[in-house]
Amino acid sequence: MKKVTAGREQLGDFAPTFAALNDDVLFGEVWSRESQLSARDRSFATITALMSMGAFEQLPFHLQKAKANGLTQEEVAELITQLAFYISWPKAWSAFGIAKEVYQGENQNE
Repeated sequence: MKKVTAGREQLGDFAPTFAALNDDVLFGEVWSRESQLSARDRSFATITALMSMGAFEQLPFHLQKAKANGLTQEEVAELITQLAFYISWPKAWSAFGIAKEVYQGENQNE
């Protein structure tokens, strides 16, 4: 897995402890425990949590990560559809707009 440095890049000078926890612990240690939960499944869970909270500003990064971890356009569309009935229709619409941008140009039916 590619090392995540977003914490240090965005908050390193302002909040160095938080940046280190983000980059080294969350993405460095937790996400690397693939024998407990695969990166694909961690992406699936993370997208679900972010959508549930309405944290759409973080969704593009995590959808890109999910795509890199093997979640297909079809699977993401099905996940958002399933969640729509539990988290709200407007949140699903918001998530679909972001997912379309991330998976733009892909057609899973080809």
